[in-house]
Amino acid sequence: MDRRSFIRTGTLGAGAAALAAPAIAQGNTTWRMVTTWPKNFPGLGVGAQRMADRITAASGGRLTIQVYSAGELVPPLQSLDAVIDGTAEMSHGAAYYWQNKSPALSFFTGVPYGMTANELAAWVRFMGGQEIWDEVYDQFGVQGFLSGNTGTQAGGWFKNELTGVDSVNGLRFRTPGLGGQVWEKLGATVTNMAAGEIFQALQSGTLDAAEFVGPYNDLALGFYQVCKNYYFPSFVEPGLATELVVDKAKYQALPEDLQAIIRDVSQAEYDMVASDFYANDPRALQTLVNDHGVNVAQFPESILEAGATAAQEVIADLRDSDDALVKKTTESFVESLNILRTRTREIDGPFVQAREKYFTL
Repeated sequence: MDRRSFIRTGTLGAGAAALAAPAIAQGNTTWRMVTTWPKNFPGLGVGAQRMADRITAASGGRLTIQVYSAGELVPPLQSLDAVIDGTAEMSHGAAYYWQNKSPALSFFTGVPYGMTANELAAWVRFMGGQEIWDEVYDQFGVQGFLSGNTGTQAGGWFKNELTGVDSVNGLRFRTPGLGGQVWEKLGATVTNMAAGEIFQALQSGTLDAAEFVGPYNDLALGFYQVCKNYYFPSFVEPGLATELVVDKAKYQALPEDLQAIIRDVSQAEYDMVASDFYANDPRALQTLVNDHGVNVAQFPESILEAGATAAQEVIADLRDSDDALVKKTTESFVESLNILRTRTREIDGPFVQAREKYFTL
């Protein structure tokens, strides 16, 4: 090869390499996901990481999701704000944490005496819930997807036994969302705080009671070391959904296949997380009772009845809201609940009762 040929070949090779490297780099994107959960937290934190890994794998690395657990990039209850202000492209949390932005958001996590996990998914996926949710989040430039569900939660941990509504009066209780408003109507002083802050607040006496999710998470958080009275089931959190929130403009700028991967992985994780909790809650509860001496009880009927009355009042206020989107969301939720509950009542309920009565192995 003569010198001119070498120079010509070498120049072309170097030029091709220089062009190829940026093209490859431009085809791969890394997004940051901030979460409200501690790192490796059972069910929820693990679910967020698994979601990120699945999106990364399904996209062949074209969209890599880097997960930041609670407090690593932003404080846990500022996760949505991080997406809105551009600090992160994604957040993984619960929509009712942001009800100060719009009360409508609580309906996409859970409502007192409201929808179970299956009912909520039916409303969002097939009865117009997602479209309304999109309208609510359009106000903030983001898009929300269901990303997990804990199922019906535990009612909470209480330092003292509950004997009736009077025993709720003055309780300092950690519980968020519309459920918090219900407990306030029953006489509790309600606050919200992230998972990692609750134990210390119980231990120090800042809180008298707390609920987070249920046995699977609560065992990991160590609440049994401070409280021994554990009440079931939650009447304010019947099927609690988590959400994946994305920057809407950045999401829509992605190729359609990457948009579909995010959407479809979110849907798959809704069911995956629900299965994780369904499998591990009963096993964790056995450990709490057998190894840690926890007293499990149901709420007194007077609390259940008063809670239902309070929940009806909260929902009635939202139906009368001056905010058109809050009103629209509430009406859609109530209309859908009244349809969906007939299936749960007339099919699922009688089957469970018959199985408990007649079938043992």
